[in-house]
Amino acid sequence: MKKIIPGILAVSFCLGAGLESSMAQTPTSNLDSAKSRTQQLMGDIAPKLAELTDDVLYTDVWERPQLSQRDRSLVTVTALIALNRPDQLRSHLVRAKANGLTEEQLVETITHMAFYSGWPSAVSAVVIAKEVFAE
Repeated sequence: MKKIIPGILAVSFCLGAGLESSMAQTPTSNLDSAKSRTQQLMGDIAPKLAELTDDVLYTDVWERPQLSQRDRSLVTVTALIALNRPDQLRSHLVRAKANGLTEEQLVETITHMAFYSGWPSAVSAVVIAKEVFAE
């Protein structure tokens, strides 16, 4: 398991906007089809990263019963605000809404994070949220 942890961190922080956006749109498992969306987007160039994303991040981590999908989305959105990752935040705001968080709760999270991760990160997050909520 110790060898998998760096892979999880790499997946968490290194997914590009296109990949993150398309995978986070659907809160269900990405393994529903023979070739997952992850495999379609990066399996040809980074097959191991795609495998870890499917097998560890989405099949194991996101499905663990200790936190609900809603709570995992809230934690993820909070981390992305703190790290100022607008591309990934965009897709995870969509996923958070699909997982039961309201727009009001998400905006409150952004407001709360302004005091912990900085005003610029919160302002960037509000701009992203406004765009996502308008879609």
